[in-house]
Amino acid sequence: MKQSLRSFYDEESDILYIAREGEEEEFVEIQPNVNVELDKEQQVIGIEIIGASEVLKDVLEPLGHKVKL
Repeated sequence: MKQSLRSFYDEESDILYIAREGEEEEFVEIQPNVNVELDKEQQVIGIEIIGASEVLKDVLEPLGHKVKL
């Protein structure tokens, strides 16, 4: 059974977390300010984006036109 992903945005720190259940064993920086969290089986359990508003700005701007809040 697949575990659902959960997301959390820390507005004060500008960090976006996307994760599923699991205990982090290590993390790998896959590019500056983007970390992948791994469990003991080396399976991805989370992604951490530091400075998310800057890192994701090219995605957020077009998405903002489609999302009606």
